Amino acid sequence: MGVDPLDPAALQVLISQLTGVAEEMGAVLRRASFSPNIKERADCSAALFTGDGQLLVQAEHIPVHLGSMPASVAAAIGAGLALAPGDQIVLNDPFAGGTHLNDVTLVAPCFVDGRIVGWAANRAHHADVGGMTPGSIPPEATEIQQEGLRIPPVLLGPAVVAIFLANSRTPDERRGDLDAQVGANAIGIERLAAIVAGGAPVEQVLEYGERRMRAALAQLADGTWQVSDVMDSVGPRDSQQQPVTIRLRLTKAGEEVRFDFTGSDAQQPGNVNAVEAVTYSAVAFALRCATDPSIPANGGTLRPITVVAPAGTIVAASPPAAVGAGNVEVSQRVADVCLQALAQAAPGRVGAGGQGTMNNLILSGVSGWVYYETIGGGQGGRPPPGGAGMNGVHTAMTNTMDTPTEALERTIPVRVLRYRLRQGSGGAGRAAGGDGIERVIQVLEAATASLITERRTSQPWGLDGGQPGGRGVNWLWPGGDESARRPLLDKVTVTLEAGDAIQLLTPGGGGWGVAATGA
Repeated sequence: MGVDPLDPAALQVLISQLTGVAEEMGAVLRRASFSPNIKERADCSAALFTGDGQLLVQAEHIPVHLGSMPASVAAAIGAGLALAPGDQIVLNDPFAGGTHLNDVTLVAPCFVDGRIVGWAANRAHHADVGGMTPGSIPPEATEIQQEGLRIPPVLLGPAVVAIFLANSRTPDERRGDLDAQVGANAIGIERLAAIVAGGAPVEQVLEYGERRMRAALAQLADGTWQVSDVMDSVGPRDSQQQPVTIRLRLTKAGEEVRFDFTGSDAQQPGNVNAVEAVTYSAVAFALRCATDPSIPANGGTLRPITVVAPAGTIVAASPPAAVGAGNVEVSQRVADVCLQALAQAAPGRVGAGGQGTMNNLILSGVSGWVYYETIGGGQGGRPPPGGAGMNGVHTAMTNTMDTPTEALERTIPVRVLRYRLRQGSGGAGRAAGGDGIERVIQVLEAATASLITERRTSQPWGLDGGQPGGRGVNWLWPGGDESARRPLLDKVTVTLEAGDAIQLLTPGGGGWGVAATGA
């Protein structure tokens, strides 16, 4: 016998109840974590899944985490592990449901009356999981083995934790963050079990998501649009300092849409490669932006979407490719090409390009600490009634925050010399692009710094006559002396002496529309 459909009010109550569980998971994870990257910057995400592994609800955390998390849950289920209440599966393998090695995912089964009725999952960026340089996203990497410890889907237990900690330069911090992830899933399955045991027809949430997405797609004109964009480089070597291209052919027909990345450049001998799950996450993000952001993000919403990402390309890398920057940088460019195409398919619904990079900065000192952050920039100008782009925010595939100066200086031996908006870096337009950020961090002991940045050669795109956003720039201040500064590559690792400073000038957003002229 089928279950009677919920009335609209009851359905919204159920969706809100489930979403509240995912949000509570995120709150538990942040509050219990040890690292400033998770506690202060919120570099973590949480979601719930149905018994067969379909995305049920997510908290509005980080798009690149959430859009790829279904692949992690599918890999966990596909591992065929014997599970009991209280068990959790851990993984970070980009080629088995992960994104890059820093993003450690925990997946917990939810049991009711002895059977699995759902799953809770969360993902958190761990600041160091081994590899050839501190921070585990080495700009110099050419294969994944250089990036750190790779964990296929396995049961989390004392032996696995011991191996994980032994491979990190910061084991105490890793243990604290991992314990926080365990606690977040524990609260998630407890709450989900109570909802399901109460008879809630959670499958109707997926059906509703599919109806909403199909209705939104039906309102768009049918057609095909082609766009391309570039990554500035794939690494610090001379041979890597060349652009690579991402190509997209978007086809919308009726209530379905197809994103075809055929023709994108092959995977590269560097770490600027994305696995397919990352590309899929960027597609899902862009489509929600261009249709109706109020459409719930769940497995039903994804049913009308087809993604073609040829294996062995920069958007669907195969082993043993290094992929550390694929999650943080290629994802941004995939979102850019999707949004550029959707701007043609859905005029007036898409803004100009945001900064198009996460401005990754990794610092590690001789006293044994490792610090990771991404830095905000300019949002693109938005069509009416949106207005000018926001200044100094994280855009597109990231939804973290900059680390507060007080927390940063309290946690590690650095001094923040400058932290302000980069005036005039947004592109001109009827709705100007938002300004980027200027951030200068001085180390107080000998340290290593790694940068993985983009839009240092290319520029964030303007739309409908708007001007592109300003490029980003990286500098080294020897001894903290700005007058002696010298430029740094977009992707590089450098050795710092006590007193040296790193300056990042992040890109501005593109402008939307032609700027008004005076009489």
